[in-house]
Amino acid sequence: MNKSFRQSMAWLHTWAGLLLGWLLVAIFITGTSAYFREEITLWMQPEVHDSTLQPGTVELAMAALNAKAPDAKSWDINLPGPRQAAVELRWQPAKQPKNGGRQRGEQMLMDADSGEVVAPRATRGGNFLYRFHFELYGIDRLWARLLVCLATMFMLIAIISGVITHKKIFKDFFTFRPGKGQRSWLDAHNATAVLALPYHFMITYSGLLLFMTLIMPWGIDAAYEGDRRAFFSEVFSRGETPARPGAPEEMLAIGPLIEQTEARFGKPVERIQITNPNRDNAQITLQVDRDPAVTDRQRGGDPTQVFQGNTGDLIDTRIPANDPVSPGWRIYNFFTSVHMARFADPLTRWLFFLFGVAGSAMTVTGMLLWVSKRTQQLRRDQQPDRALKMVSGLNMTSITGLMLAIAAYFLANRLLPVTLTAREDREIQIFFIVWLMSLVHGLLRPNRQGWIEQVAGASLLWLAIPVVNIFTTASHLFTPLAWQHAAIASFDLVCLILAALGGYTLWRLQHKPLPAKARRTRTPRAANTASSKQPAGDTP
Repeated sequence: MNKSFRQSMAWLHTWAGLLLGWLLVAIFITGTSAYFREEITLWMQPEVHDSTLQPGTVELAMAALNAKAPDAKSWDINLPGPRQAAVELRWQPAKQPKNGGRQRGEQMLMDADSGEVVAPRATRGGNFLYRFHFELYGIDRLWARLLVCLATMFMLIAIISGVITHKKIFKDFFTFRPGKGQRSWLDAHNATAVLALPYHFMITYSGLLLFMTLIMPWGIDAAYEGDRRAFFSEVFSRGETPARPGAPEEMLAIGPLIEQTEARFGKPVERIQITNPNRDNAQITLQVDRDPAVTDRQRGGDPTQVFQGNTGDLIDTRIPANDPVSPGWRIYNFFTSVHMARFADPLTRWLFFLFGVAGSAMTVTGMLLWVSKRTQQLRRDQQPDRALKMVSGLNMTSITGLMLAIAAYFLANRLLPVTLTAREDREIQIFFIVWLMSLVHGLLRPNRQGWIEQVAGASLLWLAIPVVNIFTTASHLFTPLAWQHAAIASFDLVCLILAALGGYTLWRLQHKPLPAKARRTRTPRAANTASSKQPAGDTP
């Protein structure tokens, strides 16, 4: 491979990673947190923490739906699990909207012990971070997704060009030289890139494929003559819903059906779907082993049994591996599941989380390496220009500023009044206010001092989260209630770990030696005076 080609790839790698690097950091960090978005939401709604699944929970849920929506088109009951404390009740109203559009369903949360309706504090929870990583916030959804797609393309180009450029990529993976300035950043960049290289390629490529209809719609338009609804209807069709009957009829008790399903699959029922409840053609669908990493929109289905609601007759038994689904569904489901870790157990999700952290670190170290390299190229008497100062400030904002904003978002959840109007919007506003403040701070303060101050602030905020939680809720690290749901206690522990890492980083910044000597300004040999023999100063 000739030298000029490698040089071209090196140039492409540098600029592909830098141009949208700040956005990529935000995408990576918020996307990594999305592996635990349900756990985050659970922590941010302490009002449901004392809800525990009981033998009579299903009957309480059925009674609540009968009282709330007896004539609904369908009912949906999600029972508590490792990632959910309260019972989630959903229903589709029977009344059609006046404009002829799609009828939106309604939902509520129920205490699994008492059957009472639970009204937790208003919050977007982990869903805000999840949706931010591919839709951003505050701009048109279409343009936001296109921008994220563009950033993802740049990331894929940077990964491929980086592999081509680096001749000793796997050898250098085992090399790390701390305290060497630019060399240390390069070693860290190489290590985090190689450590999870298959993950980086997978997460980037699958992310692009999930938006294939947005960035590559021409094949669909050609095959379906521009009718994209027909495409989605064919690919994601799940069969026909039974038509509305003519007469109401009481349903059988659901308890024996649950026992039959659990005996068939050897696992507890975790989701109940009822179409046409309290009607003569009601169907009761019981699902088991709903993997905690699978989102609410079931893509491949779960082991399921379907019963006739008024007679209890078994209509169908479905096992996902045997379901005749379309190839398009299988492909889409595969990439969606891989990208979002829907298939994963808790241990695998933690592994994906660590890979996501490595991806974030890879992007961060690459951006810091760019600034470090150009700072060391400055002469002794030369100050950074506005462009370099701006890049350094944007680096600070995208890294420490984002961590400050996320911590502030969680703190706002605990400190804002529960009855505050539009409370969930206020949490998000605080997130962006803190992020904007970090940008202004990063652009105005000297580089080194700015990093020290923002790292110190982030460390204090992350430490404050579990401390404030002690005084505002009954489910903190020192109560059995928090350990009843591992997700609640784990959240506080992760906050403490992040605070500790921030403290260590702060210590390193304060005790780190100044960068290596900068280049001296060249002078003629004749000017070899006493002043030229003085030691060169260090770059601040």
